[in-house]
Amino acid sequence: ADEIAGTAAELGLEFEPEIVDPRSGDWDRYADRLYELRQREGVTKREAHELIRGDSNYFASVMVEEGDADAMLTGLTHHYPSALRPPLSIIGTAPDAEYAAGVYLLTFKNRVIFAADTTVNLDPDSDVLAEITKHTAELARRFNVEPRAAMLSYSNFGSVDNAGTRKIRDAVSDLHADEEVDFPIDGEMQADTAVVEDILAGTYEFSDLDQPANVLVFPNLESGNIGYKLLQRLGGAEAIGPMLVGMDKPVHVLQRGDEVKDIVNLAGVAVVDAQE
Repeated sequence: ADEIAGTAAELGLEFEPEIVDPRSGDWDRYADRLYELRQREGVTKREAHELIRGDSNYFASVMVEEGDADAMLTGLTHHYPSALRPPLSIIGTAPDAEYAAGVYLLTFKNRVIFAADTTVNLDPDSDVLAEITKHTAELARRFNVEPRAAMLSYSNFGSVDNAGTRKIRDAVSDLHADEEVDFPIDGEMQADTAVVEDILAGTYEFSDLDQPANVLVFPNLESGNIGYKLLQRLGGAEAIGPMLVGMDKPVHVLQRGDEVKDIVNLAGVAVVDAQE
């Protein structure tokens, strides 16, 4: 608390937040709530008290779940899975979601791209891919971007037929049959097909996309993480994220080593989440 107050004074900020410290104060009610939520998942009452005192991610998750904080930002000094596990187990996914996913907003000079999933689901099946697509499209609309989704592969519309490409085609079929889906989506398609208008309109004029995609859904976590980092580092994109979609309350997990601007950007997204 002293360090935060000193920094605010040094910067000349009129900033008097309520500051809490898990290591001091009476947080028995947080421990009791954690025990209530996780007692049938292997957490004893003593372990609940130890987790609340010793692990800030559990403390923050219960704080948000109880409504004492509006949003949670973590991950800078934790590995992503260990930072994500507490909010997933305590706050959980939204009523209309079974899976969470990490999305990066990549901004270029003349376009924006939403890339998913880049951080959470290792090898999603067709159901997971379909849900990720819907949540990413919803996120795009929150940024006033009308989504056009492409489900990516190394195959174009059946040019390769195996289990990997079939799961993508199945996801596309499910989304086409979903009456709640009101945005164009197609696949499976290669990345350049999805983003180059001449390829999309020239070779694949039958595609449901009449313009290049702005929502790119990758077939697995490896490709998603590799893809967004190449776009950021070699393509010169400004990256905002990873924004966690599908959660019941605003939770976002930074990547280890993120810069100050990354923290500020994601904090801004978390605030807008809370306001909505």
